[in-house]
Amino acid sequence: MLSGDMEKLYPSAKTLVKECVASRLHGRDASLYGFSDEARACAEQYMGWTDLASNPPYPLEKIQAFADSIIEQGLKTVVLIGQGGSTQAPMTITKYNKPDSSKITFKTLDSDSPVRVRAILAEVKPETTLFIISSKSGGTIETRLALRAVRDAVADRIPPEELVKHLVAVTDPGSDLERQAREEGWGAVFSGEPSVGGRFSALSVFGLLPAALVGVDLHEFMEHAVNAERQCSEDAIDNPAIGLASFLYDNYLQGRNKFSFLTQKRGRVLGLWIEQLVAESLGKDGQGILPNIEVDSLLLTKDPGDRSVIVYQTQNNLWDERRNFEMSLSYIDPTIPRANFKIDSVMELAEHFVMWEYAIAMCGYLMRVCPFDQPDVASAKAAVLDILRDGQPAPDFVQDFLGEVNMGEVEVRLSPCFKDCTDVCGALRALLGSIQPGDFFALNAFLPFTGEGRREALETIRHGVADKRGVVSCLEVGPRYLHSTGQLHKGGPNCGVFLILSADELKDIPLGQEAESLGSLAKAQASGDLVTLADRGRRCVHLHLPDNSGVTLRQLAEAIMGILEELEAPTR
Repeated sequence: MLSGDMEKLYPSAKTLVKECVASRLHGRDASLYGFSDEARACAEQYMGWTDLASNPPYPLEKIQAFADSIIEQGLKTVVLIGQGGSTQAPMTITKYNKPDSSKITFKTLDSDSPVRVRAILAEVKPETTLFIISSKSGGTIETRLALRAVRDAVADRIPPEELVKHLVAVTDPGSDLERQAREEGWGAVFSGEPSVGGRFSALSVFGLLPAALVGVDLHEFMEHAVNAERQCSEDAIDNPAIGLASFLYDNYLQGRNKFSFLTQKRGRVLGLWIEQLVAESLGKDGQGILPNIEVDSLLLTKDPGDRSVIVYQTQNNLWDERRNFEMSLSYIDPTIPRANFKIDSVMELAEHFVMWEYAIAMCGYLMRVCPFDQPDVASAKAAVLDILRDGQPAPDFVQDFLGEVNMGEVEVRLSPCFKDCTDVCGALRALLGSIQPGDFFALNAFLPFTGEGRREALETIRHGVADKRGVVSCLEVGPRYLHSTGQLHKGGPNCGVFLILSADELKDIPLGQEAESLGSLAKAQASGDLVTLADRGRRCVHLHLPDNSGVTLRQLAEAIMGILEELEAPTR
């Protein structure tokens, strides 16, 4: 049974009950979003998620039978290739309190980093691997090109006519992906529900097929979802979705337009799903609520006034980890509004998927924004395609790397507000010095996060900015964030400060069509992000580094920490 611990009843909860928002959502009443013709039309098209639990459009028996057949065939690994809503729920289900009965190793490829692609392929045997290509539209460029890279890489290990039997498509009816899969004779094609948007698709075949493959009992899983759907569609003050929506919205009205998501390490994958749902649904028309997966509660010892806290407890048999997390929560300033939730099993995830989806749809109603579109994500995609067709925009300047050691050239691209900068340190100083109370900082990194101290260097930057400038600081993985928080970055309130990083690849993966290589795709996406952010008047700098080695990133981190020490602390 869903439950949450909140300190008080927030006023907007009564509004939601009085105006019967929960039951109207369940009944797919698009007039809830009648504040504009465009919003209402969009809602009419994308409200199929509201009763996925009680009225699943794809038979559970067929999904389960396919999963059972994969195990019977002796396949050992599943690699899911996709982006955004097609991968976030599957990652959450397959990693959050993994079922002990799983006979399948599940991996997700949502990166265009050659390092990441090679790492995954080095760990699998194609002949015992199922590749799921998941895309609602069937045309997502990262997914298409990642599949091409994978097929080319395994061509000498498994014959093409055999490989197609290991390919499965999950896509909406009539997509290019569906046509390709049927023409080539792929192992299976699963049809999505067109009235369900990607970030609301956790309980559709996009989430349920991966769940079944790792051993989740679908009927039990969906029973939990049905119970949650019943609770969350009631026009009652104890509806947990109403409680969550009013917590977020009423704190938003008080200037708390961000929330820190705190959980143990094994639960942070849920934060990634929540991050996309909240940011992409509400971050538009100059409004938005920024979710931030926080790893350091010491940054919350004093109330900055611009955020709330959401805590998720998860099952953990390791006493030290559990106790350390509990102790970390004691450092949080008690004046920061806080909501507490708990998930003890993977089955309970289904309940929280439903609660969050209903709550965010309710927030959209209260904020008068359509929670079902993502206009700025589409704009960023168009900018990337333009760059791939016309070539990279010229850098504002090129400079030998920082410090006394010449490690290669850095290409620097700047938003108009920093056009007077002529060197890397000057650009970084201007960017970081522009951060004021109430802003947030996003480190958007189109880089591999594994090995050689790469992630540690990036976390040093993120934490340093949060500590020295006193703001929410996010480490975003590209291109994943383009399908998630990227919408809020561009369409939300203009309070973001962005450092975009990409790098030349020491060993790239050639493609030949649409993009020269995976590395060139990542660089185009980073440049496209800068172009789109700059068009929206955002403060941003894009550094294209000479390589993505750990030592190069540590050198950058040292330079940034030095600049942060030099800057005066912002005044509130």
